[in-house]
Amino acid sequence: MNNKNQLPLTGTRVLAFEQYGAGPWGTVHLADMGAEIIKIENPDTGGDVARYVPPYTSKEDSIYFQSFNRSKKSITLNLKHPKSKEILDRLVTCSDAVFNNLRGDLPSKLGLDYPALGKIKPSIVCCSLSAFGRNGPRASEPGYDYIMQAYAGWMSITGEPESPPQKAGLSMVDYSGGLMAALGMVSAILGARSTGQGCDVDVSLFDNAIAHLAYLGAWHLTEGYQPQRWPDSSHPSQVPSQVLPTKDGWLVVMCAKEKFYENLVTILGAPELAIDPRFKTFKDRLDNRHLLGNLLKKLSSKKTTSVWLSELRGKVPCAPVNTVEQALKDPLIEQNRMITSAEHPDLGTIKQPANPIKIGDLNPNHRLGPKLGEHTDKILQDYANATKAEIETWRTEGVI
Repeated sequence: MNNKNQLPLTGTRVLAFEQYGAGPWGTVHLADMGAEIIKIENPDTGGDVARYVPPYTSKEDSIYFQSFNRSKKSITLNLKHPKSKEILDRLVTCSDAVFNNLRGDLPSKLGLDYPALGKIKPSIVCCSLSAFGRNGPRASEPGYDYIMQAYAGWMSITGEPESPPQKAGLSMVDYSGGLMAALGMVSAILGARSTGQGCDVDVSLFDNAIAHLAYLGAWHLTEGYQPQRWPDSSHPSQVPSQVLPTKDGWLVVMCAKEKFYENLVTILGAPELAIDPRFKTFKDRLDNRHLLGNLLKKLSSKKTTSVWLSELRGKVPCAPVNTVEQALKDPLIEQNRMITSAEHPDLGTIKQPANPIKIGDLNPNHRLGPKLGEHTDKILQDYANATKAEIETWRTEGVI
């Protein structure tokens, strides 16, 4: 950073051929950190499909789109038009990276990979986020979060033991995949700045979902462990770490340390369980998890959630099972500046969760997401050295 008041990615420019959720989720956090994210949208198809996701839409925009695209810019460019390459090449010369979340086989076909763009600018970074990667027999297949949750085994270990397979409540493969792609791209940009050599960065939703199996995957691959669902949304090995019923709702506790277990049973009114040989150590509790779980549920049902929270907080990691509405009203939200808002000409005041990253006293960029093609003329003039006459001709010919 040249200025201590600048966000850390100020001066970083990314051309983003992105749509829907996973890709835009990665780049929106870069935009929040000061990067100039230029969405390149196809005018023939109405741009990013996220602009039309219901239920809250208006013309070529939606609240869904705004939640993934705040603080970005938008230009229109039809890559299928033969004259689009000249425009793209001009933009690449003054950019740090080209990002896409297209089908895996498309970046090379559209000239968005390093073999094509590295000839224009050797230091350019070309990042692709696809369903199954840019190479291999499944590169041409589309894929989405729900598909990957099923395919990578997530749904087999989510939910109660006797329930049908369940997905996570949020699109966590998409969100984590977008962030992985953003991490890979920024890492490659840093490398290119020191070496002058760009590269391809390839991230797939499938690989990302497999990577997030983490210790469960390591247990299975190393020891043959068979992951399964446990009652009460329990942790597979740290007992007790689960949902407990209360007199008026639900409570989650996580006893990741011995002292937390001792505190929990003492506060629940059964200190003898701390020295009971069946439950004394982590291994003992794991071996007798069902028996202990039933005992704890009987104890936790005696008081309300709020009473238990007042007694447990600071002594045992715990939380109520909130609704989304309750979560967004928590005092921590205001304290941590976790809601941002912007005025939309048609949709009114749009409020959304803010970027969670706090860097010093700097405030992240939180601006309204762009209209379709809102910045086309200015960006082509400033970065592609296009004249007004060229721009008008390109528009008439359907290039932009």
